[in-house]
Amino acid sequence: MLSSSSVSSAWVRAWAWGGLDSVCGRQDLDIGKKQNVTTFAGPVVKEATGLGESRPTRCVRRGHPKGRRRGWLPRSKTPSPYGRCVHREQKAQFGRFPQSREGCSLDFQGFLKALARRWPTVLVCLVLAVGAALAVTSVSTPVYEARTQLFVATRTGDNTVDLNQGQTFSQARVQSYAEIVRTRQVTAAVVKNLRLRTTPEELASRITAVVPLKTVLIDITVQDTVPRRAARIANAVAQRFSAVVERLETPKRPARSTPSETGDKAGEAEPASPVSLGVTEEAVVPTTPTSPRPALNLAAGVACGLLLAAGLVALRETLDTTFKTSEALGAFVALPGLGAIPYDRNAPRQPLVNADGHSKRAEAFRKLRTNLQFSQVDDPPRIIVVTSSVPGEGKTNTAINLALSLAEAGVSTCLVDGDLRRPCVAPTFGLVQDAGLTTVLIGQARVEDVMQQVAGGLSVLASGAVPPNPAELLASARMDEVLRELAGMYEVVIVDTAPLLPVADTLGLASLCQGALLVVRAAKTNRDQVRTATESLERVGVRVLGTVFSMAPVPKGGRYGRYGYGQYGELPAPRMSAIQEAPAASAGTPPADGT
Repeated sequence: MLSSSSVSSAWVRAWAWGGLDSVCGRQDLDIGKKQNVTTFAGPVVKEATGLGESRPTRCVRRGHPKGRRRGWLPRSKTPSPYGRCVHREQKAQFGRFPQSREGCSLDFQGFLKALARRWPTVLVCLVLAVGAALAVTSVSTPVYEARTQLFVATRTGDNTVDLNQGQTFSQARVQSYAEIVRTRQVTAAVVKNLRLRTTPEELASRITAVVPLKTVLIDITVQDTVPRRAARIANAVAQRFSAVVERLETPKRPARSTPSETGDKAGEAEPASPVSLGVTEEAVVPTTPTSPRPALNLAAGVACGLLLAAGLVALRETLDTTFKTSEALGAFVALPGLGAIPYDRNAPRQPLVNADGHSKRAEAFRKLRTNLQFSQVDDPPRIIVVTSSVPGEGKTNTAINLALSLAEAGVSTCLVDGDLRRPCVAPTFGLVQDAGLTTVLIGQARVEDVMQQVAGGLSVLASGAVPPNPAELLASARMDEVLRELAGMYEVVIVDTAPLLPVADTLGLASLCQGALLVVRAAKTNRDQVRTATESLERVGVRVLGTVFSMAPVPKGGRYGRYGYGQYGELPAPRMSAIQEAPAASAGTPPADGT
C-alpha cells in the first residue's frame, strides 16, 4: 500500500481527469461477461471530500475467474466525494444500457409470460373474433351442393387395338369437355327449360366440373340455396352437356356439287358421334348445407383471435418501456437490485410494516435491510438518500419502512424528511410537522430540540415549514453540517427526498450524502426516466448503492411456498375448552401409589 506522500501529482491529475489507462493498467474489457467483483484498497490519494479530511480511494475490481487482474478505470471524470471508481466495463454497460431489455426482444418463454400477464387483451381478442365468426355464421345463407357424374365412352371396334385407341382418345378429350360445361350453350338452355330466375352467366358461376386424374369421368357440381332446385339443375346440366358434346363431336357431311350426287347419297345414314356420354350417378337432393360450416368458422375465429392477441401483445411489449421484473431493471442499469417490495393493496391505509410483522411486505423490507448492510461491507454508508425518478413510485414509504426495519434490528437510526415540497413523513407517523429540518437550517432550533421519537426506537426529523427556496437550503453548507451532526449521533441516517426529474432539490442534497437508493415502480417507471435519473446522480458524483423495485407483482402461490409470511410466527393461543379439559383429566387420573 502506497502512502499519500509517495503519489506523484501527475498521478493525481490523471485520476481527476479519468486518464488512468497508464496508471491502473491496460484496458482489458470483455463486455457482456459476468466477472467476479471484489474490492481492494487502492493508493491513498489526497482528495477534497467536502468533509475536511483525506480519504483513501477505493476501486471496484472485476477479476477474471482465474484471478488475473483486469484494468481499473474511474467511474467519471468528476471525482466522487468518497473516491469511488468502477471498472470501465461497468461504465460501458451503464452508458450503453444493455439490450437484454424486456419488451424489445422476447424469446418464446418471455412471450408466453407476456401473454399470461396481459390475459385481458387475449380474452378480449378471443371474444371479439369468436363473436364475429358466430355472427358471420348466423347471417350467412345456407348453400347446398348437388353432384352428378358422367362417363365418356368411345364407339370403336371389338379388337384390343381399337379399344386402346378409344381409351386414349377419351382421356385426351375429356379435359376439353369439362370446360364446355360452363359455356352458354349449356347454361342458356338449362335456364330456359327450368324457367330459372337467373342469367346463364350467373348459373355458370355456380357450376363446377372436375375430371379425376387418369379417368374418363366428369363430376359436375351445382350450388344453390334450395336443395331440390340444386338437384334439378345438376341433372338438367348433365343432359344438356351430353347433347352439346355429342353434337360437337359429330362429323359434318361434305357439300354436294350436283343434283345427281345428292340423289346418290340420299339413302346413306347420318354420321354418328365417335363419343357418347352417359350418366353414371344422378344428382340427389342434398340434406345438409356445405356452407356455412359452424365448426370451421369457430376454429377460424379462435385462430384469428389468438393471432390478433399475439400481435397486440407483441406490439404493447415493444412499445411498453416500463419494467416488469427486478431482473430486467438490474440488467438495464447494471446496478444491484437490493430488494423487491411486493404490491399490497392495504399499503395506503396501513403504510407501516411494523403493524404486520410477518407479511410479505415486511419480509421484503427486512431483506432490503440485510442486502443494504452486506452490499457495502468495506465502506458502509451512514447517510443514505432515498429518491425516485418521478412522484408516485413509493420512495417515502420505502424510506420509512427501511428506517423502521433498521431500528427493529437494533441499529440506531434517524429518518430525515428532506422532501421540502411535499413532506409526507410526519403525517404518516402522526407527528408534528411545523418544527423540523427547516427550523434547524435557519438557526431557530437545535437538532435535539425538534427530534421526535416513534415506536421501535426510531428518531424522526420532520421537514418543518415548507420554504420558498428548498433547493438552495438542501444544498447549503448548513445542511452538510446538520448531516454530519446526525451521522455523529446515529449509526444510519435515512433521508427521504423529492423526485429527481421534476425538481433539482435531490441532486444538491444527494451530493452531501454517502449513497443513494433509487426506487423504481413496477410497470410504471419507463427506461428513459430511469436512465435520466441514474445519469443525473452519476454526473454529480453520487454513489448509487442499488435499486429498490417497488409495488412488484406478487407471484401466485408464493415463490417459496407457505414458509414464513405469517405461517412461521407465533403459536396460536390454546382453546378454552382444552384448558378446561386438562385439569379435569388430571383430577380423574388415580394416583400412582393407588391411594
